Amino acid sequence: MTVPMIIALLITAFMIVLIMTDKLPFGAPPLLACLLMVVFGVVDIKTAFGGFSNSTIVMLASFMAIIAALQKTSFIISFRKAMFNMANKGGFLAYTLIILIVMLGCSMFGTGSTAYYVLVIGLLSTLPYNKKLPPSKVLMPAGFAANHPLLPFNTALQYGIVIAVLESAGVMANVNVFKFSVVNFILSMGFLAWCLITYKFMPDHPIAEASEEVKTQTENFVAMPKWKETATYVIFAVAVIGMLLQSVIGDAGYAITGIAVAGLLVFGIMDFKEIRDAISAPIILMSAGVIGIADALGSTGLTALVGETVANMLGDNINPFILIFVFCILTSVLATLTGSTIGTVYVFAPMAIATCVNLGLDPTAAACAIVISGWCGHFLPIDGMPAMIMGTGNYKITEFWRFTIPQYFIRLLALAAGSLLLFPV
Repeated sequence: MTVPMIIALLITAFMIVLIMTDKLPFGAPPLLACLLMVVFGVVDIKTAFGGFSNSTIVMLASFMAIIAALQKTSFIISFRKAMFNMANKGGFLAYTLIILIVMLGCSMFGTGSTAYYVLVIGLLSTLPYNKKLPPSKVLMPAGFAANHPLLPFNTALQYGIVIAVLESAGVMANVNVFKFSVVNFILSMGFLAWCLITYKFMPDHPIAEASEEVKTQTENFVAMPKWKETATYVIFAVAVIGMLLQSVIGDAGYAITGIAVAGLLVFGIMDFKEIRDAISAPIILMSAGVIGIADALGSTGLTALVGETVANMLGDNINPFILIFVFCILTSVLATLTGSTIGTVYVFAPMAIATCVNLGLDPTAAACAIVISGWCGHFLPIDGMPAMIMGTGNYKITEFWRFTIPQYFIRLLALAAGSLLLFPV
């Protein structure tokens, strides 16, 4: 291990400790860590603060403004009232229904949709405190539910990557797309099971945005002119279409989301101060800062080193379940730390596939599980969704880990078992 690797790991650990102890305001620790990376020569200042020009951050900031505009529409107000009513009824049934509704919505948007999880967390953040179902009890499980489709029919991206990594390793496999969807379903059921188990253990406290003022605003809602409301829906649709087209037109898809925000200003839906406050929220600072840390960790060669070390440790005689489970852990952990999900998958999936081939095993199960695992980290608040959930929900790191660490292992166990069940080796 080189000196830059050691320094980068120490600074990352220091950042995590600061986040854990709440010694600095939310969003500040990653910025301090980025500065330390520059001071100690791990990366240059352009790389350290590159997160602020990252296409995902541009899109996330834009969606923060668009979601703020959507909060003014009658549809969202009606939806929020329905959520309030469910929360007011309280209890386990309301908790379960909210999670299922979010998972059903994820079926349409697909796993890992930034637009969807920002919308969901934004809506949940407005739930007023209610002893029957405190918002802190439901925001974290429902927030993560935005990454788990109840009906996983929209899996084209992950399925395409599975085929690509198999072909890159010289394996021409015919992967059944229905079976691949069932693997995703098993993963989602593992997640849902943990949510149901942990209901009684979730914390009870007010969250960052929920207040009586928000409730009053909802009750005293004054509808904007019909044409403005229609314009808001069109702007939201344009932003989502831009995001979906990103795989075809590149960064221009993210830029379309930013241009859509300009429409909010032009049509008078939001004034400049409202837009500025939305796009400079603490969650943006946190997300942009951790990208610089992730880039620093990746530039030191840490990912390749860890991958080679683990592959050598596993050897040539290992149980297929353990092989897949270990590589899922490796992939998800480093995807979280580096911020590059697809890049990390392309590093470790071929290693696992090659190991399976050497052992005379069908590598399809390994490929499917490892690709999906790239979107199954979330046990550290240093990625968009978990950082937003922790900040918006006003959770302490101990409360966050009490939910996310068991969730992490339960999902990966379900994923490895489901892959082997549907694609026997």
